[in-house]
Amino acid sequence: MAAPIKVFGPAMSTATARVMACLLENQLQFDLVPVDMSKGQHKKPEFLAIQPFGQVPAFQDEHIVLFESRAICRYIVDKYTEKGKRGLLGMETLERASIEQWLEAESQSFNPPSSALVFQLAFAPRMKLKQDPNLIAQNEAKLSKVLDVYEQRLGDSRFLAGDEFTLADLSHLPNAQYLINATDRAALFTSRKNVSRWWEEISGRSSWKKVVEMQQTPLPSSSST
Repeated sequence: MAAPIKVFGPAMSTATARVMACLLENQLQFDLVPVDMSKGQHKKPEFLAIQPFGQVPAFQDEHIVLFESRAICRYIVDKYTEKGKRGLLGMETLERASIEQWLEAESQSFNPPSSALVFQLAFAPRMKLKQDPNLIAQNEAKLSKVLDVYEQRLGDSRFLAGDEFTLADLSHLPNAQYLINATDRAALFTSRKNVSRWWEEISGRSSWKKVVEMQQTPLPSSSST
């Protein structure tokens, strides 16, 4: 019997949640192995052996060990095509290129400002850390510009990479979830007609609802990837 897939990290971590969503979207069972970052478990030698940068998540599938959430998601979709939706990464060259370009947009343009806002607005107050108003304002302006691009794109396309839900959409779920439901900046998304429609559709997927249900333990570290 094959060893179960293991995901190491707190469910509340945005990067861990991304991997969990991908596994659930592909109808794969897995064990979530909690990592208490407040106690420095992510810096212990046994964890560094599978995630040398001391970040979350780490991922184990039998003898395969991976880190970096987006790389893990690509691996899941490529390996387990018979389990879930192969279309999450595309079925032909041009389709995959479109998905990859919007995945890059998420990691390079959407993630930096949205991650900064999630930390400043959602996590810093819980961790009793001082918020930085200038940093919040700067990243809100950056994210607004990104979402303006998304608004235009989603006026022409049901999802970011086309008319089917893909990893490009899935990858946005964790940060958007916090900003919309755990901060006072939901209007960044809801005030844009097409972005709001897109968010309602992708966040309503059963796989993501299950992730949200699993997010019962507090506080990821800011060192998620």
